[in-house]
Amino acid sequence: MSTWMVVEDEPDIYEVLLAMFEMWGIEGVAFVDGEESVDWIDDVDNGRFKGELPELALLDVRLPGDIDGVQVAERLRESPVLGKIAIVLTSGYKLPPAEKDEAMKSTQADLWLPKPLPKFNELQGTLESVIAKRRQQNAVSAVVRQSDAKKSATATGPNGVTKSAESKKSTGKGGASNGKKSLKNESDTPVS
Repeated sequence: MSTWMVVEDEPDIYEVLLAMFEMWGIEGVAFVDGEESVDWIDDVDNGRFKGELPELALLDVRLPGDIDGVQVAERLRESPVLGKIAIVLTSGYKLPPAEKDEAMKSTQADLWLPKPLPKFNELQGTLESVIAKRRQQNAVSAVVRQSDAKKSATATGPNGVTKSAESKKSTGKGGASNGKKSLKNESDTPVS
């Protein structure tokens, strides 16, 4: 069973989302404010939460209290455990384009979904599509990191010295590291 996180302060929307999740076979991790959400993220990061972790966070941007949905999303991205989940920001308020763009950029959110939310099947399809795209991005990132790590490992010898520096050292080229002075000048003509 998949798990999705929802942070929503409107009781009606909160209840409808959890009911939809249940019908879709999705476990819901739900919060009504930003503080509770961030406390839970801290618990996850510190190993105090042992349940299934969400692969999606559906976050209302405007929440009561000192921590809004954007801050929750930013905290998710900072999490070493939850940092790669799909994030969908939602709001019933029309934000100025610059504010919306900044929220999307600072949170690296996958989608902005205005309220009212789409109908049942459309919402499910939209959220599953967001998860699929995020999985693909994470897989590509993992392959790139592996490739970079392999390149780095082959370019560096056991002592942290680059292979090209090691080969110069062993052949005596690139300096008098073998204790013998070179009898050649720069043009490789013997010195008399």
